[in-house]
Amino acid sequence: MNVNQVLQSTLSPDASIRNNAEQQLLQAAEVDFSGYVSTLAHELANEQAQPHIRSAAGLALKNSFSAREYARLRDFQLRWRERVGAEVKTSVKNLALGTLASKDSRAGQSAAQFVASIAAIEIPRNEWPELMPALVANVGEGEDHLKQASLVTIGYICESEDTELRDSLVQHSNAILTAVVQGARKEETNSDVRLAAIVALSDSLEFVRTNFENEGERNYIMQVICEATQSGDSRIESGAYGCLNRIMGLYYDKMRFYMEKALFGLTILGMKNQEEDVAKLAVEFWCTVCEEELAIEDDNALTQAEGGTELRQYFNFARVAAREVIPVLLELLAQQDEDASEEDYNISRAAYQCLQLFAQTVGGDIVQAVLGFVERNLRHDDWHWRDAAVSAFGAIMEGPDEKMLEPLIKQALPVLIQMMEDTAVQVQDSAAYTLGRICENVSNAIDPQTHLPPLVRSLFTGLSNNPKMASSCCWALMNLADRFAGEPGAEVNDLSAHFPDSITHILRVTESPDGDAPLRMAVYEVLNAFVTNAANDSLPIIAKLSDIVLQRLEGTIPMQQQIVSVDDRNTLEEIQTSLTSALLAIIQRLEREIKPQADHIMHVLLQILNSVGAKSSVPDTVFATVGALANALEEDFAKYMDPFAPFLYKALGNQEEPALCAMAIGLVSDITRSLGELSQPYCDAFMNYLLQILSGTSNGNQLRPAILQSFGDMAHAIGPHFEKYLSVVAQVLNQSSTMTLGDGAFEMFDYFISLREGILDAWDGAIVAMKQGKADALRPHVDSIVKFLHLISQDPNRSEALLRGALGVVGDLAETFPGGEYGDAFRSEWMAQLVRDVRTSQEFSARTKETARWAREQIKRQGASGQSSQLS
Repeated sequence: MNVNQVLQSTLSPDASIRNNAEQQLLQAAEVDFSGYVSTLAHELANEQAQPHIRSAAGLALKNSFSAREYARLRDFQLRWRERVGAEVKTSVKNLALGTLASKDSRAGQSAAQFVASIAAIEIPRNEWPELMPALVANVGEGEDHLKQASLVTIGYICESEDTELRDSLVQHSNAILTAVVQGARKEETNSDVRLAAIVALSDSLEFVRTNFENEGERNYIMQVICEATQSGDSRIESGAYGCLNRIMGLYYDKMRFYMEKALFGLTILGMKNQEEDVAKLAVEFWCTVCEEELAIEDDNALTQAEGGTELRQYFNFARVAAREVIPVLLELLAQQDEDASEEDYNISRAAYQCLQLFAQTVGGDIVQAVLGFVERNLRHDDWHWRDAAVSAFGAIMEGPDEKMLEPLIKQALPVLIQMMEDTAVQVQDSAAYTLGRICENVSNAIDPQTHLPPLVRSLFTGLSNNPKMASSCCWALMNLADRFAGEPGAEVNDLSAHFPDSITHILRVTESPDGDAPLRMAVYEVLNAFVTNAANDSLPIIAKLSDIVLQRLEGTIPMQQQIVSVDDRNTLEEIQTSLTSALLAIIQRLEREIKPQADHIMHVLLQILNSVGAKSSVPDTVFATVGALANALEEDFAKYMDPFAPFLYKALGNQEEPALCAMAIGLVSDITRSLGELSQPYCDAFMNYLLQILSGTSNGNQLRPAILQSFGDMAHAIGPHFEKYLSVVAQVLNQSSTMTLGDGAFEMFDYFISLREGILDAWDGAIVAMKQGKADALRPHVDSIVKFLHLISQDPNRSEALLRGALGVVGDLAETFPGGEYGDAFRSEWMAQLVRDVRTSQEFSARTKETARWAREQIKRQGASGQSSQLS
């Protein structure tokens, strides 16, 4: 292989040439990884090679050591450890370190990435002890380009998400700090070096906790960063404020001295900086302060509720600074960019976010300052200030006491509704969003008789008038629908009078398939909110609406033949998804009353499933709608199973699309629950597909909790007929029960709990099924069930739902074997304690306590002496 030629080809604009070259590299790596890495490292280090060839070599090396999937990344790292000899490793690492000194900055950058990739493998195993000292020496003694490349390398190493590497970096904190602080000092004359140091310092802050505990070291680090905020280079200043943000989030308890001496003034000065990137990061510093203080308040409240006394320190930074910070934020609100898209994050939006957080943190203390600003600018000639005034009012709708806000809102509502007709669309948009904030947070201030009619009318008018404000109007309408729904199942609610005109308006806006796609999607979401929250008196309108939606959905099917581009396909899928979602909401609201339209609905949904292409997102929504229809029709859904089952089986077997496969698993639960014993003819196929998913390497573990729940639903549905599956299901459940939650594995907690809940669902379904004359089939598995219950009782990692499920299993098991043959288990102290803990908890719901009471009664019926005293 001519490495130069192949690397050159990887940069070709011709896709076929480029792909062929990439395949050659992959093959070379597979055949002789050691030689492959060595060859590319020499090419990267070759000062006579053309710069783009060196960059291509660096990219190929990086790709050989990186992957998005964790398992694939570990395979790549193992390849370096096991297939490259010690001599070659040393040579390659020296070449990479040497390339950091290259005057070709792109080669140095590539080498930095490569060094970081090897470091992720070797630093946790202490196999490259000379790396950090070498990087520190480079920063202290090297030329500017070597300093910069070495600092960039440290930054790459510290920003890695590799858990083993991050854990091991703590022992290198002194070396890391020595390098980055030296490069970040004001004495460093090269701005690029100083910037690289500031970035690396920001990435390393998590690992230098020991150094931060030392007051002298902490003072010096803070001095260097504070000086960097005044460097005169906006890049360095932005990086310095970014460092301060991270420090406040990591070391709040150490910040009181620095806030009093420097940070109050520095950050307010930074917010006024003419460079927007600097100003935004200074604003974000106060966002971090507020977020941290809100979190501390929550943590302390939880600690006190649990009877604890060790509270986190709370310094009230936001409240103390509010008088100086709030006026600056209000001024920044008026620096809008009229050409900004919804995704653009500018200084005005940063200020709005910060103002919201201040309102949540300091509550009513913010109101007077904001009201004064609103009153001064609400009628301003310049739309920027009118918009800032409206936005400021909306920003404080969460935090201050509602009783304080209600009279202010009642006074402001007519003005805000009027401003929906402002000459500037930006002001209209902000008025709509503020109305949405009021509906979301202080809806009691809206009088249904006085305010609701003009409010609904103005929001629908705004929705139609300008696409730029449509999303805000839609969001406000959805909040309004949620807040004025009244009690579930109410005959009439506050929406009833507005429901017919609202539906008519929505149908008119969404009528044309050529309209604005995002607007159409948002308006259909409004339709769903109104349907979901409709009172019973609106059900006849919803029934008629179902015909219109179904007709529109059916009309999209021939459009599949008219697709000529990717945009056409995306537009059609969006329309079909929105209409199917609307149909889903209608079915869920009408429930059993949807039966007259059921034949037509299934006919259309089956046509859609038959016409959509591979990788389409539409089947996900179709499956959810089919599930809702099955829940509504119950046993009457059986007649649709034969034509629908092939689509369900296909989705269950499609492990390349995990989302669709997961939806199909949930649909198995819906269908079996709805059909009961009528689902039995399909259970063999269901079970085979579910077991195949569990045996697969890609999604088996991810989908396991949902599959176990499906086992339980299937057992409940078909009763004693579940006996044929009991042995294999028990094997799966016993295997799943062995999983434990390792120390610090917080990211796995939710999965761990849902897995155990799934195990309990499956066992409970099996117990209830076998209780109907098949109890003997369950006897070989009772010990496993009891052991799992004991495991849960002893494990502090548990949720209310998990405990409720466990006690459900206890009660059903006791009821299945009332003769006392398993009395030893039911008389055990751990089981008594489990029941007692749940019955006496002040945190658990009445439903959970009732389950515990019922389980206790079933245990008592075992007839064991002394049982009552144990459970009292």
